[in-house]
Amino acid sequence: MTSQEVRLCGLLLREHFGEVVEKVGTHLLRSGSQNLRTILHETDVSLKLVKKSLCVLVQHGLCLYRPGRKGPGSPTEYDTSSHLILRILRYPRYIYTAKTLYGDTGELIVEELLQRGHMTLSSTVKSVADRLTQNMEEGRSMDYSEVSSAFSKLVETHFLQRCPPAAAAAVKDSSSPAAGGAAPPTPESFPDCYKVPDVKLFGRGKRQLASEDGEEQRSAKRARMDSSAHGDEGIYWQVNFERFHQHFRDQAIISAVANKLDQTSSEIVRTMLRMSEVTTSPTAACTKPLSANEIFRSLPVGYNIGRPILDQYLTLLVDDPMEFVGKAGESGGGMFVVNLHKSLANLARATLESAVQERFGSRSARIFRLLLRKRHLEQKQVEDFAMIPAKEAKDMLYTLLSQNLVQLQEVPKTPDYAPSRTFYLYTVNQLPTARMLLQNCFKTVANLIERRLFETKESKRLLEKSQRIEAILASLQASGAEPEQLTEVEEMITAPEKQQLDSLKLHVNKLDSAENQVDETIFLLESYVNSTIASS
Repeated sequence: MTSQEVRLCGLLLREHFGEVVEKVGTHLLRSGSQNLRTILHETDVSLKLVKKSLCVLVQHGLCLYRPGRKGPGSPTEYDTSSHLILRILRYPRYIYTAKTLYGDTGELIVEELLQRGHMTLSSTVKSVADRLTQNMEEGRSMDYSEVSSAFSKLVETHFLQRCPPAAAAAVKDSSSPAAGGAAPPTPESFPDCYKVPDVKLFGRGKRQLASEDGEEQRSAKRARMDSSAHGDEGIYWQVNFERFHQHFRDQAIISAVANKLDQTSSEIVRTMLRMSEVTTSPTAACTKPLSANEIFRSLPVGYNIGRPILDQYLTLLVDDPMEFVGKAGESGGGMFVVNLHKSLANLARATLESAVQERFGSRSARIFRLLLRKRHLEQKQVEDFAMIPAKEAKDMLYTLLSQNLVQLQEVPKTPDYAPSRTFYLYTVNQLPTARMLLQNCFKTVANLIERRLFETKESKRLLEKSQRIEAILASLQASGAEPEQLTEVEEMITAPEKQQLDSLKLHVNKLDSAENQVDETIFLLESYVNSTIASS
C-alpha cells in the first residue's frame, strides 16, 4: 500500500467520521491486522474511543475482524484495506445509479444504507417512506408497500444483499484463518444472501414536525422504537458494492462500443451483458456464451432489427480490433461472449494514451501509441514510423523515459554489454504504467479534497451564518409568516457576503465534479489491474 493511498483514505475517514476514526483507521492501514490492546497502546487513544471507532468502521464494512492468529481464545484481531475505504469516494455514484435505475425511492434506500452501514428491511422502508412523505405536497404520503417493492427489486438484481450472520462469519474464520471475518457474502457461501424475508408492512410515511431534535436523532429514535415489531429482527442488509462495480464496468464497455461503432452495436452488447449480469462472476475474463437466437429474442421490445442484420452486427463486433465480443462456438446460430478483460485492457490503454496526450502533446502520444502497438522499437525505428524529426523524437522519448511512461530494454550481442554491440529498445509495459497513473490519480483526489476542506474552512463563519438564516426562514415559512418578515431575515446577509457565498459554492461544485471525474479514471484503471491479476 502506497503513501498516497493511506493519505487519501485518511482524508476520507476524517471527512465522514472524524479525526479519532481517521487515526485508528490509518494506523490499521499502516500496521496491518492488530488486536484491541495493541491498537490502544500504539495509537495513544482512550479505550472508549478506540472501541467506538472500531464499531463505526465495522458497522460500515470498512474494517474486518477475525479470531486471533495464536489459536482458540486469543484476542480478536481487526484489519482494514484501502480498497474498502476508497469506496467512500464512490458513494455519490452508487446513489445516482440507484436513482437512474429505480427512481427517487431506490436512491433514498441506497443512501440510507450507505449512511448507516447496514439496516433491517422494516426500518429502511419506514425511514425512506417518511423522507419521501416529507417532500410531498400537503395531504399526500408514501405507502410502505411501494418502498418495500423497490427494496425487493434492488435485492432481486443483487444491488443489495444480506449481511452474513455473526455465527456464519465465525465458522468461516475458524476454517480459514487467512479469511477476513466480515468478507462480503456470496450466494455460494451464504444461501439466503438474496432472499427477502416475508415481512408485512402496512402504513404510510409520516410527516415530521419541526422540533429541537435533528433529523439523525429522530431517525435513530424511530429505529430503536420500531426495530422489534415486524419479524425481521437480526436480518440486516447492506449495499453490494461488487454488483455496482459490475454495473459501472458494463456501462463503460457499452459507452465505448457506442463511440467506436454505433448505437445499435452498443444495444446488442448491452443485451448480452444484461442476460449474463447475475450469472457471470465479477472476476471472469468473459461472460457466459450466448447463442445468436437467445440474443435476438432478448433484444429490447421495439428495437426493430431483423435476424440477418443482427448476424451482420455480431460479425462486425467479432472482427473489430478492439475485440469487445468474441465467438465461442457455432451452435444456436453461433455462440458469442463479451470479452470483459480485453475490453478493460483496451479502455485502460485509451486512458493512458489520453493522459500522455494531455500532458506531453499529440506527438508524444503518437510515439507512446506506436510503442504500445509495436512492443519493441529502436530510436531510429521510432523516428521513421512516427514520422518525427530525429532531434524532436529523441527529446520526447527521453521525456517519457524520465516520467517512467516508457522503458528502455538492453539486448546485448555479446556478454560484455559493450554499447557499440548492444541494441537499445524502447517499450511500454501497460500494467506498471497503469499502476503508476493510478497512484497519480490518488494523489490528485487527495489534493482536491484538501483544497475543498481549505475553501470551506476559510469561509466557515459565513457558511454557519447562512445555515442559521436558512433554518430561521424554513421555520418562519412553516409557521406561515408574513412576506415582510421573510424579506427582513433574508437581508441579514449583505450583498458582498452573498457574492462570496456564490463564489464559494461555484468553487466547491467544481472541486466535487473534478473528484467524481478522477474517480471514474481510478475505477477504470483499478478494474483493469484487478482483471489482469485475476486472469494471470
